[in-house]
Amino acid sequence: QDNRVSIWSVGDLGNGGLSGEYQGEPQLLCDIRHNGDVMDMQFLDQERIVVASSTGSVTVFRHHQNNQTLSANQRWEKAHYHVDQDTSCGGAACTGVICNNPEIVTVGEDGRINLFRADQKDAVRSIDNADSSTLHAVTFLRTTEILTVNSIGQLKIWDFRQQRNEPSQIFSLTGDRVPLHCVDRHPNQQHIVATGGQDGMLSIWDIRQGTMPVSLLNAHEAEMWEVHFHPSNPDHLFTCSEDGSLWHWDTSTDISGKPSFLHQGGRSTTYFSHNTINQSVVSAWLSNDPTKDRMEITNLIPNQTLSVNSLDILGPCLVYGTDAEAIYVNRQLFA
Repeated sequence: QDNRVSIWSVGDLGNGGLSGEYQGEPQLLCDIRHNGDVMDMQFLDQERIVVASSTGSVTVFRHHQNNQTLSANQRWEKAHYHVDQDTSCGGAACTGVICNNPEIVTVGEDGRINLFRADQKDAVRSIDNADSSTLHAVTFLRTTEILTVNSIGQLKIWDFRQQRNEPSQIFSLTGDRVPLHCVDRHPNQQHIVATGGQDGMLSIWDIRQGTMPVSLLNAHEAEMWEVHFHPSNPDHLFTCSEDGSLWHWDTSTDISGKPSFLHQGGRSTTYFSHNTINQSVVSAWLSNDPTKDRMEITNLIPNQTLSVNSLDILGPCLVYGTDAEAIYVNRQLFA
């Protein structure tokens, strides 16, 4: 009933934090009430956070670092709605938000896509009937293009330079119509995209070719809620699930020389193959020559039972939140 957006300090990564020596508890710096469930959020810049609500509203909160307070800086009421914006109960959940300062893109249960600009009152662009089903997540492909995933297993590309309200490309999982919940784009090779959905499968797509995934990897036993390539080390990918697991997928080539800590975890290591020839051109995620090399998967929380709802990574730091109403920080990802 009573929801909040909170800013925490997990210690300074600059001074010895990288080596995992930071022992202190995370500190709650400030929090603020939030109307509705928080469906998604992202930093717009150093001090502004964009938050998506189940009421359909999108709010920009500002973090005042001088006195450690949060305030609502800007709000688009009912950015997403089922009937019309004016009815009291017409809000539709805003399911996903992505920022590329000053631009903010939101998607929702109403199948609508909004393009906002920070400090502008009205939407720059709204595609009202972008989808006939729920849009679950969105990410930028390039500065003018976005990717959305929906509840009937489709991945769509939208180009904001085009005036028509149609996707420029549609990709789909074969015939199954399995809802897709999450999407992320490879940070360096923008044609490589990962999605996850209702059946827990990890799909890797090459948007330059075909309309189906390049590979489908058996992953979780229940819904996959989030997928992220490591921003600076994209041979590593992370997924989390309703089944209480959080997997680290490692396609970096030199597996033999790695310390054995990777083999902990509740699951035997699974090997997939990939091609190491001309690694700079052929991404590990796309190639499929079984004789060459393999992929290693580790469950980072082997004994967890409650759903892992969200995760993010930066450098050696992984943060995730679970149904245990707890936030976990792992600082030794590549120890």
